[in-house]
Amino acid sequence: MSRFTQNSSRNLFYGGSLFFFFVLIGLTFDTMGGLSKRDHRENITPQVAHGKRIWEANNCVGCHTIMGEGAYFAPELGNVYARRGPDFIKGWIQSQPTGVKGRRQMPQFHLTEEELDAIIAFLKWTGEINNAKWPPNVEG
Repeated sequence: MSRFTQNSSRNLFYGGSLFFFFVLIGLTFDTMGGLSKRDHRENITPQVAHGKRIWEANNCVGCHTIMGEGAYFAPELGNVYARRGPDFIKGWIQSQPTGVKGRRQMPQFHLTEEELDAIIAFLKWTGEINNAKWPPNVEG
């Protein structure tokens, strides 16, 4: 009968630690190599940047998530452009609050046509990011 000695325990610990350290390094290089292929920062137009500023100024992330980041009070908007289209998004924002009792209400931000178009451009750009199907939702 073999015994698990102090030396074999130490060797197992150091060997396992070294093995998983190399696994971590390999996964890090794999991830970093793949991120550059998924980047589409060159598609940021002034209108997209303006939409991002409007998104931040109105604290949209305080209620909505975008690509899984933000609050979970209102729907995920990372793929809303593909799901609903620009006309629906613009109409929805303009028609708020709906006044339906028992439903969460989005405030009226009184955005201009230019600001609405910028928000829509930002949501379209966000929806085009290759996020490796994360978050895994279809309908926000």
